Parts: sequence; C-alpha cells; structure tokens
Amino acid sequence: MSLHFSVLASGSTGNMLYVGTENQKLLVDAGLSGKNAEALFQQVDVNIADLSGILVTHEHSDHVKGLGVLARKYKLPIYANEKTWCAMEHLIGNIPTEQKFIFPTGTVKTFGDIDVESFGVSHDAAEPMFYVFHHNNKKLTIITDTGYVSDRMKGVIKGSDVFIFESNHDVEMLRMGRYPWSVKRRILSDVGHVSNEDAALAMYDVITDQTKHIYLAHLSLDNNMKELANMSVSQVLQSKGVDVGRSLFVHDTDPKEATKIQYV
Repeated sequence: MSLHFSVLASGSTGNMLYVGTENQKLLVDAGLSGKNAEALFQQVDVNIADLSGILVTHEHSDHVKGLGVLARKYKLPIYANEKTWCAMEHLIGNIPTEQKFIFPTGTVKTFGDIDVESFGVSHDAAEPMFYVFHHNNKKLTIITDTGYVSDRMKGVIKGSDVFIFESNHDVEMLRMGRYPWSVKRRILSDVGHVSNEDAALAMYDVITDQTKHIYLAHLSLDNNMKELANMSVSQVLQSKGVDVGRSLFVHDTDPKEATKIQYV
C-alpha cells in the first residue's frame, strides 16, 4: 500500500491528520475529544490501536485537546520537540515516560518505511513545527498555523505531491468581523495565520509538475468559508497559469468530517 492519508478534522475547533502506509500509521495532532477522534477514525476505517505514534505540531488546544486521552487509552507514543513538551504537559495530563519522545525541529525521524521531516513555522506557540512525509519518492506536506511562509519553509516543502496547506481567513471578513481588534491583529501578524490570498501566493512558489493535490486547511469558522477559500486560492493560481481542475486539484477539508482516504 502506498502512502495514504485523511484530513480527519481541520479548522479552528480541532485538527487531526492521519498518514500511513501498509506498515506504519501515524497521527498528526489530536485536537478533538477522544470520543470525536474515535468517530473520525471509524469514518475512514482505521483502528487507532494500530497507530505507530502521534506527532504534535504545537501546544494550542485545537491541536492537543484529545492527545492525553488517546495516548493513555491506546498506549501510543507521543513525539514533540522539547519546548512543546514543556508547554503542553499541564494540558494533556500525565503521560508514562515510555510514551514520551523528543522530535527536534529541523530533523528527520524514521518510522518504518516513512521518513518524517520536521520544520519550524512562525506562530505564537512555544516552538511550532510541521511535517513532511517521505515514502517511495513521494512527498506529503502539512503546513498550517503560520503567519507567513518563509523562503526557508518553502525550500523544505517545495515539490510535494500533496499539500495540506493553511488557508485560514479572508482578510475582509476578518477586518469586518466580530473579533476584538487585539485578536484580529494577532491573526494578521507574522505569528498568526495566513489568509486565502497569501496562502495561494505561497502555494504557487512551492508547487511543481509533481504536485497533484492541495487540501485547504485550518479555515476559520468565523472569518472564512469553504467556497470562498477554494475560489480565492484557485483564482490566484489560475491567474499565474496553473491548470486548476486538470493538472492540479484543490480540495476542501472540514472540522467534523474526514476526507476520504487519498493515495499519494
């Protein structure tokens, strides 16, 4: 079985990504309750007990809400960098020492037939990092929760077959919305989240002929809509000559419904 994945949940309310092969099964983040997480795994017919481990991006609750519950119930190892461990330990409860592992930012860790490369992003967390999955010359990247996409990040993720890419907000919806200005300023900052348009411009810099699918992730519940994000990103890419809908497909994700298993 080739590299495959499902965006189990993505959005302001909780985030989980499943990535696997025939031999290895990994979860990135566990930002929903244990009960909801189990229901999402049932949607894609994957047994949580078969997971090789959980990779954590950062300590915010929409990424770790169910982490402690799942890890303890299924005796799953957790991988995170040292600063993230320090920031999230009081949030996830007691984890047995034998289930706690350090995964430094900017390194590669091998899980059977999957090489996982971690890289830092710009977000208001202790040391946020995301992941590139390598298997049989295929490359899958998840990058959300970053205020901007730097040249360094682009160098790591460029040429992925599949991107799970943040498209958090529409700038005008955010500016006109109900959030207090302090929150709006945080979202718009270099340690906040990328907008639909900025995401599309960054995508254009990292897609190659090898790139076939982009999944728009971490959409704000209040400041974005699936249709708007998809249209905005597609229009920017098309304006730059990308054949969206033929050579490259842009997909939606959902905070409560898993995407069907996709093979890379």
